[in-house]
Amino acid sequence: MSRWRPPSPSSTAIITREGFERLKAELDHLWHTVRPEVVKALAAAAAEGDRSENAEYTYRKKQLGEIDRRARYLSKRIPVLKVVETGPSQRDAVFFGATIELENVDTGDTVRYRIVGPDETDARRGWISIDSPLARAVLKKRMDDEFEAELPGGRTRFAVIAVDYD
Repeated sequence: MSRWRPPSPSSTAIITREGFERLKAELDHLWHTVRPEVVKALAAAAAEGDRSENAEYTYRKKQLGEIDRRARYLSKRIPVLKVVETGPSQRDAVFFGATIELENVDTGDTVRYRIVGPDETDARRGWISIDSPLARAVLKKRMDDEFEAELPGGRTRFAVIAVDYD
């Protein structure tokens, strides 16, 4: 008997053009380059004989499952994504695609983020999902506006220092 779990909240289906092209390239690479190599290695491992103690065979089966899972996700996700090509009419307010600079009101530290779709987040580059608590709190704010965001470390006050659309 399985445990009932509430459905997970669906993520926003918007993306930048470059993020969309990157996902399509990833699907193409997985399907036409990586998967055939793994299938070939799996066939070679299966030909070695006893599969119950064949670590290479077990590893390649697991790898093939991961590739297929990601390819299946991408092939279902890509058609539903809406590519946002243009910036907003109000370029002084924070919307999707904005690069923002925020100042922590309490500490004075500044951070720089770009608001992108959930499929293209990258913490190292400072790209945060539009579904994140910080992005939700800063949407529609303008320069010098202050706001509060509920973050994992607790409630934090920020001030918007800069808003830019590349």
